Amino acid sequence: MSAFTSSFTIATRGKGTYEITEPVAQILRQSGLQTGLVTVFVQHTSASLVIYENADPSARIDLHAFFEKLVPEDTSYFVHTDEGPDDMPSHLRMVLTRTSEAIPVAQGRLQLGTWQGIFLFEHRRAPHHRTVVVSVLG
Repeated sequence: MSAFTSSFTIATRGKGTYEITEPVAQILRQSGLQTGLVTVFVQHTSASLVIYENADPSARIDLHAFFEKLVPEDTSYFVHTDEGPDDMPSHLRMVLTRTSEAIPVAQGRLQLGTWQGIFLFEHRRAPHHRTVVVSVLG
């Protein structure tokens, strides 16, 4: 078994989803591995990863709206608000999603479905630089 690990940074413009499928696929190509598993991990507690619809942007608009209603900002009972009203909601949104995704690899390609993409889900209003670590085992 072989292993290869690399990372990249993505600059966000604030809340939203940012497709990272291609940088992950590029790291897979760099690894030279043809069969195995890719693990993608975001090193933050106020951003997450999702595998989601990548063909129709309106699906992501609906996802964003759903999370705004599910975990609203300025909730009166939140105590952890040192970094502003989006601080605690960003942590809760991360917990409700994931910080890592595992994708099978066959013939040197990510085995994502036709309409699937890998997205960094930024939960903070302000722009951030997010580090994503990719490990390939095969």
